[in-house]
Amino acid sequence: MDPHVRDCVRSYTEDWAIVNRKYHKLGTGFNPNTLDKQKERQKGLPKQVFESDEAPDGNSYQDEQDDLKRRSMSIDDTPRGSWACSIFDLKNSLPDALLPNLLDRTPNEEIDHHNEDQRKSSRHKELFALHPAPDEEEPIERLSVPEVPKEHFGQRLLVKCLSLKFEIEIEPIFASLALYDVKEKKKISENFYFDLNSEQMKGMLRPHVPPAAISTLARSAIFSITYPSQDVFLVIKLEKVLQQGDIGECAEPYMIFKESDAAKNKEKLEKLKGQAEQFCQRLGKYRMPFAWTAIHLMNIVSSAGSLERDSTEVEVGTGERKGSWSERRNSSIVGRRSLERTTSGDEACNLSSFRPATLTVTNFFKQEGDRLSDEDLYKFLADMRRPSSVLRRLRPITAQLKIDISPAPENPHYCLTPELLQVKLYPDSRVRPTREILEFPARDVYVPNTTYRNLLYVYPQSLNFANRQGSARNITVKVQFMYGEDPSNAMPVIFGKSSCPEFSKEAYTAVVYHNRSPDFHEEIKIKLPATLTDHHHLLFTFYHVSCQQKQNTPLETPVGYTWIPMLQNGRLKTGQFCLPVSLEKPPQAYSVLSPEVPLPGMKWVDNHKGVFNVEVVAVSSLHTQDPYLDKFFALVHALDEHMFPVRIGDMRIMENNLENELKSSISALNSSQLEPVVRFLHLLLDKLILLVVRPPVIAGQIVNLGQASFEAMASIINRLHKNLDGNQDQHGRNSLLASYIYYVFRLPNTYPNSPSPGPGGLGGSVHYATMARSAVRPASLNLNRSRSLSNSNPDISGTPTSPDDEVRSIIGTKATDRSCNRMSSHTETSSFLQTLTGRLPTKKLFHEELALQWVVCSGSVREAALQQAWFFFELMVKSMVHHLYFADKLDAARKNRFPERFMDDVSALVSTIAGDIVSRFQKDTEMVERLNTSLAFFLNDLLSIMDRGFVFALIKTCYKQVSSKVYSLTNPSNLASLKLDFLRIICSHEHYVTLNLPCSLLTPPASPSPSVSSATSQSSGFSTNVQDQKIANMFELSVPFRQQHYLAGLVLTELAVILDPDAEGLFGLHKKVINMVHNLLSSHDSDPRYADPQVKARVAMLYLPLIGVIMETVPQLYDFTESHNQRGRPSCVAVDDYESEGGSMINQTVAMAIAGTSVPQLTRPSSFLLPSSSGRQHSTFSTESSRSLLICLLWVLKNADESVLQKWFTDLSVLQLNRLLDLLYLCVSCFEYKGKKVFERMNSLTFKKSKDMRAKLEEAILGSIGARQEMVRRSRGQLERSPSGSAFGSQENLRWRKDMTHWRQNTEKLDKSRAEIEHEALIDGNLATEANLIILDTLEIVVQTVSVTESKESILGGVLKVLLHSMACNQSALYLQHCFATQRALVSKFPELLFEEETEQCADLCLRLLRHCSSSVNTIRSHASASLYLLMRQNFEIGNNFARVKMQVTMSLSSLVGTSQNFNEEFLRRSLKTILTYAEEDLELRETTFPDQVQDLVFNLHMILSDTVKMKEHQEDPEMLIDLMYRIAKGYQNSPDLRLTWLQNMAGKHSERSNHAESAQCLVHSAALVAEYLSMLEDRKYLPVGCVTFQNISSNVLEESAVSDDVVSPDEEGICSGKYFTEAGLVGLLEQAAASFSMAGMYEAVNEVYKVLIPIHEANRDAKKLSTIHGKLQEAFSKIVHQRMFGTYFRVGFYGTKFGDLDEQEFVYKEPAITKLAEISHRLEGFYGERFGEDVLEVIKDSNPVDKCKLDPNKAYIQITYVEPYFDTYEMKDRITYFDKNYNLRRFMYCTPFTLDGRAHGDLHEQFKRKTILTTSHAFPYIKTRINVIHKEEIILTPIEVAIEDMQKKTQELAFATHQDPADPKMLQMVLQGSVGTTVNQGPLEVAQVFLAEIPNDPKLFRHHNKLRLCFKDFTKRCEDALRKNKSLIGPDQKEYQRELERNYHRLKEALQPLINRKIPQLYKAVLPVTCHRDSFSRMSLRKMEI
Repeated sequence: MDPHVRDCVRSYTEDWAIVNRKYHKLGTGFNPNTLDKQKERQKGLPKQVFESDEAPDGNSYQDEQDDLKRRSMSIDDTPRGSWACSIFDLKNSLPDALLPNLLDRTPNEEIDHHNEDQRKSSRHKELFALHPAPDEEEPIERLSVPEVPKEHFGQRLLVKCLSLKFEIEIEPIFASLALYDVKEKKKISENFYFDLNSEQMKGMLRPHVPPAAISTLARSAIFSITYPSQDVFLVIKLEKVLQQGDIGECAEPYMIFKESDAAKNKEKLEKLKGQAEQFCQRLGKYRMPFAWTAIHLMNIVSSAGSLERDSTEVEVGTGERKGSWSERRNSSIVGRRSLERTTSGDEACNLSSFRPATLTVTNFFKQEGDRLSDEDLYKFLADMRRPSSVLRRLRPITAQLKIDISPAPENPHYCLTPELLQVKLYPDSRVRPTREILEFPARDVYVPNTTYRNLLYVYPQSLNFANRQGSARNITVKVQFMYGEDPSNAMPVIFGKSSCPEFSKEAYTAVVYHNRSPDFHEEIKIKLPATLTDHHHLLFTFYHVSCQQKQNTPLETPVGYTWIPMLQNGRLKTGQFCLPVSLEKPPQAYSVLSPEVPLPGMKWVDNHKGVFNVEVVAVSSLHTQDPYLDKFFALVHALDEHMFPVRIGDMRIMENNLENELKSSISALNSSQLEPVVRFLHLLLDKLILLVVRPPVIAGQIVNLGQASFEAMASIINRLHKNLDGNQDQHGRNSLLASYIYYVFRLPNTYPNSPSPGPGGLGGSVHYATMARSAVRPASLNLNRSRSLSNSNPDISGTPTSPDDEVRSIIGTKATDRSCNRMSSHTETSSFLQTLTGRLPTKKLFHEELALQWVVCSGSVREAALQQAWFFFELMVKSMVHHLYFADKLDAARKNRFPERFMDDVSALVSTIAGDIVSRFQKDTEMVERLNTSLAFFLNDLLSIMDRGFVFALIKTCYKQVSSKVYSLTNPSNLASLKLDFLRIICSHEHYVTLNLPCSLLTPPASPSPSVSSATSQSSGFSTNVQDQKIANMFELSVPFRQQHYLAGLVLTELAVILDPDAEGLFGLHKKVINMVHNLLSSHDSDPRYADPQVKARVAMLYLPLIGVIMETVPQLYDFTESHNQRGRPSCVAVDDYESEGGSMINQTVAMAIAGTSVPQLTRPSSFLLPSSSGRQHSTFSTESSRSLLICLLWVLKNADESVLQKWFTDLSVLQLNRLLDLLYLCVSCFEYKGKKVFERMNSLTFKKSKDMRAKLEEAILGSIGARQEMVRRSRGQLERSPSGSAFGSQENLRWRKDMTHWRQNTEKLDKSRAEIEHEALIDGNLATEANLIILDTLEIVVQTVSVTESKESILGGVLKVLLHSMACNQSALYLQHCFATQRALVSKFPELLFEEETEQCADLCLRLLRHCSSSVNTIRSHASASLYLLMRQNFEIGNNFARVKMQVTMSLSSLVGTSQNFNEEFLRRSLKTILTYAEEDLELRETTFPDQVQDLVFNLHMILSDTVKMKEHQEDPEMLIDLMYRIAKGYQNSPDLRLTWLQNMAGKHSERSNHAESAQCLVHSAALVAEYLSMLEDRKYLPVGCVTFQNISSNVLEESAVSDDVVSPDEEGICSGKYFTEAGLVGLLEQAAASFSMAGMYEAVNEVYKVLIPIHEANRDAKKLSTIHGKLQEAFSKIVHQRMFGTYFRVGFYGTKFGDLDEQEFVYKEPAITKLAEISHRLEGFYGERFGEDVLEVIKDSNPVDKCKLDPNKAYIQITYVEPYFDTYEMKDRITYFDKNYNLRRFMYCTPFTLDGRAHGDLHEQFKRKTILTTSHAFPYIKTRINVIHKEEIILTPIEVAIEDMQKKTQELAFATHQDPADPKMLQMVLQGSVGTTVNQGPLEVAQVFLAEIPNDPKLFRHHNKLRLCFKDFTKRCEDALRKNKSLIGPDQKEYQRELERNYHRLKEALQPLINRKIPQLYKAVLPVTCHRDSFSRMSLRKMEI
């Protein structure tokens, strides 16, 4: 057998050598915690119960509200309602279940143990399974397993031919199908022949047709289309038996007869049938063309409706097809060149998922005899696509062809390949098979050959016998494939068509009747023999067929011969031929020559011109059809066989010349075509590798071809990379090359004589330990070496009869099982490696040679190798593994596996490549990225096979080079990013944990290398114990830690460095480095090898320093608490303290050590080693990064050994512990459960976190504005030290963030199904529960640690704070019960902590407990009430009364009630009852006053609850709600703490509604109240004396004075104990008040508030505060100048019994500025209308006094009137500014016009006016927005008085407009126009004429008359001033206008003159006589002045 054939066949059938690393799938690259895999791991999670999910929907609650509204409105029972009934209610209600043993006295240790067991039982093992994976692209460390090399298929269509019927059935018809691409003008599939004739028709041909093989009866075929496009047609051609007459005549009957007329035309049909039978008998073996039709494939596919009409399925751009095609298709690979043509603008076509369609073709076109060529066909097809197709006009042949088209199934049954082999063996050979039809792709396809295929297609195209003498008209061509010249040498290798034998020796073309130069459309398919000789040739014989039966005329007469030799110079001869035709039989020995050679004495048609056109196409995986490849293979084989000389083409190469030729042929490989290079890629690379490993011996000399081969490989690989760029994975690995290495590459056998290499022969999988060398954990490398041989003939040593048989026996019938045929487990141990060669080679190892060549290469070759470094690295690794396996070295010590020389080469290689990365990362970014990952993967692989110490040294080398460069760069982030990728890939090794020696002790290492010497590594297994070494080393990135745990040390150091706030330019890498750590941990978490808790604790030890690193970052973490309330996080420590204490967790040496050695000190010492300037602002991490970091922290805390943690906590300073607690506090917020409702809301497009009710509640209770928060903190003594005023930068520049949006928005698909939402909520709930339980565990450890040290107070406070915070968040019932258990234990251990130091926490705790007492979940309630009861009991036991808790509980309930909307009193009642029950059952305390006190308290609380029910009723009515709160607050006049609480509640409500002035007043009242009690407690000069001090701010404040008899003394226990009754509390309230006033725009009041504050700060010498205050004052005063708008006032009267206690009440309402009457009217009308019904409510439109008797008793009336503030003349002296006129208002006025006869308006002389003046009970602004009217007076003005008022008003307007500064000409002209304009001078003039025309009769009116006269005098004077002013302002364009105004003015003045000048003499008499009494004189003069 030809050596090339043998090699090819071997290459297609040999077993693959696949290296499997046993645990490889456990590396981080295959982390199961990724989005796609999470789901399975989350099965079976318990559903956590959350109160927030249990809450009923809003609707039912709303209905209840509405009912309440409709009920009465009265608040008759005062807030202190009837005691008796409420107690009665309470006594009869049911309690919740009591907790068993709650009241027993158990020792604390026991309680702790019990709690711990409870907490630890049934916990979720894997934290990361609950945490959504971070959003990453494909993780960089995942290398995809390459695709199995397999035969290429495009998209596959199954075409089934069902039936073919014509109008008449008279003869058999033969059909064929093929695909054509019009655009490419190419036939894109071979023909599929099918026969749908009835048995009767087939019978007509019996004599001519031998029995048919089953394979030729196929009626269904599978077509493959690699490049589907709009240009593909399915063409169907029909033929029939040859008969006399041209095609038109023969087709005629088919066109004229109709099936329906069969009976009518019976005779004619019989006649036709008879003729047909004759022709069949005589000419049965010849055919003639008959008809054709075409189907536009894409129309069918698209109209069949793609299941998903989604053109993305085929991305034409990338050249890679996606889609659900069968596994057997290789992703089709499109080269660059063909790409340009792919994107031809037609939409990409997708055949993968359309609905199967059944087509019925009804029209066929008659075949034109002169239009048979393919060219003609393409014209027709192109024409068919046009709407006005020529074909439409032709008369069709009607018929019915039915075919099914559908996507081909994955594995069709009974399927045959194009070679007629069974795809999958099937026993039943009688079944009609499906044929696979070979594709001729429209453009190149780049896929390596994997199967044996050797086919030849012959296409006779045309013949020209026009110039041939003699009769030759009906011409057919007989084609034969000959292996010799004797006629009997024809080989049976021509495939049959349909209904015939499988193979025949000859084929005939169809005949075109009477045509001397016919075209042919035949396709003859030939199976080529494996080995060809020079004698093989194609023989063409031309015959004339006589159609008529004549005497003595033979049926066929030969009329010419021609031939094509198959080989030319040893190469297969294919292509287009135009051959001469000889008239006689060719002579002897013709076959080796070509017919073009003029043989002597032969006669030729047409003088030896070419008259026969034929095309020969080979589809072969043996023949490369490329001269360069052919030459290379031929030379290599010549060497193998040692046969010289070699004939290549026309050359003969002698042995002495061979070396040069071989080298030149290697370098010439570059010139070969890409397509054949790819097809023969496997063989080519094998041969090149062979040349490297076994240098050939030429003429006795060993020739070293290593370098040449290396260069050739590098250039081939780069060619593939450049041209097939659509075919690479994320690391730039070409998939063809990757699969070559993975599957195909094997070491050429270098030990030819060992019959069974490797341990245990070839078979079996060999284990060798890569890690711990213990039998327990063999981390084996699995070598699956499997072969499948023919079932029938596994023994190749037989002597096959011919090369073909030999090939067949090698391939076997199974060879066509293409899916994965070589991986079947049929293991053979035959020595196939021996067949490679019989010579003894020189031994060279491929990896050693490769490393050497790579190290020494330079220039372009080195560049080429660097570009594709991954290929050589992977090749080297596979070679090393094979070598170890075959040399049986897998069990050898790693140190001795490879020679020193090789290790040096590898070191040199790694080092230079690292150098390349460092030097070129800016220039060749993309290349360096690839190089970096390749290097990392290489080192990762080496960890599995080489000595680890050696590999660590390599890693260190790289690391060092990169790190030192990073330090010298100003912007290092790109290089640092590469370093992270590098590290991440190395750490993805499956034995990463073991590599870190998790169990060894931190002792100085024995070897100088950074890893521990390999000697110690032998002992690792999870065995040794942690000694009591200096525990800190385990938690810090100390030198011992980093030497011992080398890789973990690198990872954590990177994390520390990048997260360091001073690391310039690395901010962008946060996400990357955090993901790296996250990925490692989540991968350990799910690793079955570490499932055991002890083992996991060991793993967690590697990450202990992570806790410290994260503690460092606290200031930078995203503040998850902010979205809760603006309290910010509870910093226990100010930044500067933290730094000044040197609390840094990163050792100072770390900076140096990061680079792996000491970096020169000069680089950046300052930033690393000194605490930086304290005031710096930290850049914050994103939510996602912060979340990832925190989940990592929790993982370490969950899995680390508790005793180790506890020891470490003992060593930490108070500051550091507090910082840890801060971190836990943040964790609580970060993993808070969002709630199902939120998931549903997020389901809509985006989702802003609406603050939930609880956040509002906390805000109201704990304050929402900076100052107050500061005060709260200050009271904890935390802020004294921080210069900026708060722990994180000053309060002013707090970053206000938008509320945190959900942290994984982008990947969320939008609408999710219910189930998905449920699932998400389930996971989130479990995560929240687990996270909080871990936090609780940690808190318990902290408590245990601290209880033995001195510093417990400050830390326990922090613990409590975290605990309380977790209670405040949305928690599951499960967590809460553990949380309450811990809280009870904490209180019982340290009671004094709560009741003496952290009193404020005690208040908080009461609030939280109460909050949970009203929970809807029973378990939560029962635990909360138990906790609350024990709290009281504890407090009682300490001091025999529990006033403190009593007070705090009462206050908490008040706050709860005042602020929480969704608060349920029913549940709280049950808890109160439970507490009572505990008190009754508590035997120990039965004799004390305790039970009575509890009962007292409970009743009191119950009372407050009843108030709330009321408040709920008024939820919708803000005024009523505030009134109610006001009353409740008043009810607490004698318990200052509660009154304060309610004032706070009111302030909160007001600011919610933006009533800032009212909110400020509430705060001022609170401050006054505090001041009263403070002045009783301590007498300090600088503090306000009490309310009196505040009366400048508001006159209402005096009601806070504590003067009544029942004032409690502030010294009593539990009174004034709240946090506000301190100096700091007072300051806080005042600052908040100032802030509210400022928001309200009342800057003058701000000043007054600060007047109270400044003395306090002055006394404290607090310059910083004073400077802030004066700054704010400056701001306030500068704003006063601006125009401001305060409130608008309305009088609202309520009439009608429906209003309950509002009936006949009048109020003044304060509304926001510029509220129109219509607005308030609309609001109240809407509100009460809804309450009583639209028909019941009426609004009284006028403002006249209401007569109650005239109203309908069944209706409710509201009267609304606009009122203005009213001031007496004396008041106006003080009220100068706008503010004065709008502050401290108690009197308001409104006017009502009327006439005496009842109309509202009349003429001037009868128009009266009523002025009503209202006085309210308090001054506005007050702590509520409506105030009762307590006094009302009326003034009635007579018509003349009305006129006087009008004129005064007009005059004032004029004066104002004239003197306005700056002048406003528009305004001035408006007023002037209104005063003197022609039309309106009726106004003033008419008034004058009515009232001044004559002196009135009634002397009482004299004075009015005179006053009016003087008004007019003043008026005209003002008009004149105004005109003068206007004249100075106008431009020339208004001159005329001015003159007009002046004329009008003069007219008016003249008209008024007489009226104005007439004085009333009586008034002036008395002034004249001097004789009068002195006193009367004085009286007169006064009188006059009054006028």
